[in-house]
Amino acid sequence: MADGRQWDRRSLLRGAAALAGAAATAPLLGGEATALAGGGDADALFKAGKFEQAGRAYEEILRNDPENLHAARRRGYVGLLSNRFPDAEKYLKLAVELAPGDKEAHSLLGDCYIRQDKFALSVPHWEAAGDESYAKWFAAVRGEAYRVHGETARVPFQQMDPMPLVEASVNGGPAKRFLFYTGAPNLSMRASVAEEAGLRPVFSQETDFGMGPVRAHWGILDSFTLGGMELRNIPVSWAETMPGEDVGTDNDGLIGTWVFYHLLPTFDYAGRQLILRRRTAETATKARAAAARAGVPLPVWLAREQYLHSTGSFAGAAGSGTGVVGVNFGGVGEIAAGVRGKRPSSWGSAPTTTARSGLSPKATRPSSTPATRRTSASATPSPRMSTATRTPTSRSTCPGPMGRGSTRWAGSPTASGSRTTSPSTSPA
Repeated sequence: MADGRQWDRRSLLRGAAALAGAAATAPLLGGEATALAGGGDADALFKAGKFEQAGRAYEEILRNDPENLHAARRRGYVGLLSNRFPDAEKYLKLAVELAPGDKEAHSLLGDCYIRQDKFALSVPHWEAAGDESYAKWFAAVRGEAYRVHGETARVPFQQMDPMPLVEASVNGGPAKRFLFYTGAPNLSMRASVAEEAGLRPVFSQETDFGMGPVRAHWGILDSFTLGGMELRNIPVSWAETMPGEDVGTDNDGLIGTWVFYHLLPTFDYAGRQLILRRRTAETATKARAAAARAGVPLPVWLAREQYLHSTGSFAGAAGSGTGVVGVNFGGVGEIAAGVRGKRPSSWGSAPTTTARSGLSPKATRPSSTPATRRTSASATPSPRMSTATRTPTSRSTCPGPMGRGSTRWAGSPTASGSRTTSPSTSPA
């Protein structure tokens, strides 16, 4: 926030980044498990990031206890983490049948549907989860959302510091400067940009991010163009102060994970550009080949609606073994990756060399908590959080829902820091 408690977008994003660092793995690993009888081993595997083994353990629990809500919900979540949608739907539907009022199960099933662009199917689950904004917003989506036009685009960074900005066109209008940040879910923009584009809200709500009240709006954008790539029929949001002014003016909007996972994007910090490609069988094959050349693939999990996670480790005085880390691309701040707990050494033995992760901690930042999207944009870093900083010297390709299989990363160290290349997909 700027002096005098005036809204400032940079303060908003820095606050969100701090909160993200304080709980990077919370959306994936969650808090203390509320397992029913017999779920202890499965929960331990889940919290250790051994999701395949955990999934099999939850299935075993369900064979012996078909009405175990916790096992059904967690087994569905394991499928959702890797975009194995048939598995996710099967077990999350079971969880909803077992407990029609379970908001967590409804929220996860709603997320499962929006990742597949089945917005109408998601609506009753967001309603049951108590998320009125999502329910009203997604009910307004008509026809095919996120229609992609174009094959490839290279979009240069207009600046790097204090935030990476790229130019984009909204509804065919003049170029605007957008921040990209995978810690945010959807495409959003300043209120004045939305007005210029002729946007009308399908739902509006007064809310408070902890820095003063704002009026938030949700709508559907006709066209968003990045270089030679155009996306049509896109859910979009914008906000204004109560007097009707923009919330910050240091950029025109923010591109979140939902846009990127409909493409095959590369965040090329070394080349100072976004490289965007249509996601096809051919581009996926090339991505897998690039991953194989780069080194041993690492898993990537998409938790909740936009939170990226993989495995990694930290070195130095607070070094660690390997565990689940929350990571991110773009945004504002110096946090590169985060782990949950008092210190990362709780993972196991500590390495003695430099910070290492196949996801290039020098080019990424952590993911945020679900509360960030709805209620909070300002927080102080938690002393229980271990983080690493980044420098923009790497090139990383971001994963997205591929329909089948788990998206994987490959990375190998370079003289200027880790370099992460295109993701590959393994069959479900």
